[in-house]
Amino acid sequence: MSDEGAEKKVAVALKWEGVGVPTVVAKGEGRVAETIVATAREAGVAVEENPLLAKALSAVELDRQIPEPLFKAVAEVISFVLRASGKMK
Repeated sequence: MSDEGAEKKVAVALKWEGVGVPTVVAKGEGRVAETIVATAREAGVAVEENPLLAKALSAVELDRQIPEPLFKAVAEVISFVLRASGKMK
């Protein structure tokens, strides 16, 4: 079976230090995306799978803050990650 025409998995890593706007620190498709996800999991970071948000965030340049239209969606992901890691109840 061929994967031609199939959408490649997209992953985006964000950095957020508790204040300010999150920054895109890594992004990629296919094997690079798989490596980003594996690295996060190995580091104990919870991973939220949201293909639409990942695709939107992948348009942001590296080391740039996320755009305002994505604030709410990213805030929900940060909330999920904090709850999953036990840092927020």
